[in-house]
Amino acid sequence: MSQNMNENMNEYLNENISEKISENPAEKKKPIYHMVLTAMFMAVGLVLPFMTGQIPQIGKMLLPMHIPVLLCGLICGWQYGLAIGLALPILRYFLFSMPVLYPTGIAMAFELGTYGLTVGYLYAHSRWHCVIALYRSLITAMIAGRVVWGVVQIILLGITGSGFTWQMFMAGAFLNAIPGIILQLILIPAIMIALNRTGLVRFDRHKAPVRKVRS
Repeated sequence: MSQNMNENMNEYLNENISEKISENPAEKKKPIYHMVLTAMFMAVGLVLPFMTGQIPQIGKMLLPMHIPVLLCGLICGWQYGLAIGLALPILRYFLFSMPVLYPTGIAMAFELGTYGLTVGYLYAHSRWHCVIALYRSLITAMIAGRVVWGVVQIILLGITGSGFTWQMFMAGAFLNAIPGIILQLILIPAIMIALNRTGLVRFDRHKAPVRKVRS
């Protein structure tokens, strides 16, 4: 009995030691790598709206801040996508006074945070990391973010006694944003495919860790 327990204990210790020895040093550097990338995406998100001339009407059509948030969620993970999405509109308001904080900036923060969270989580948990999984995650995130944006707008405008109608939701979330939606559906997969070809981001099959079953 005691001999079997000792053998099991030795086997367990040997497995743990071998796992520690075989750990890839690159895995330990991933958080730093992701933080650097997140800072880069944040900088891009701050600068990109200047390409629309800081004109709200053009910004609502092309949605420049959406692109770095979605890419951050896909490449770095949902935690980073959520963080940059929540922070980007607020930080941009304090730096450049755009977008207007209430209600636009606050609603946009929840919207972008939902984009980063949803696209990152769904893509990371997809069985296959490929273009199809990318589009599924992207489209789902786009819908979820717009629904959250609508809910937050209803709450914020309700506080001030203003109304937020179904027509206003459809116009703000979809009709006026059609050019930006098309741009995202073309540009983001193209960037991911290009990164895959360079080896910076890999399309692969998601493999669940295999555990040994002891008898």
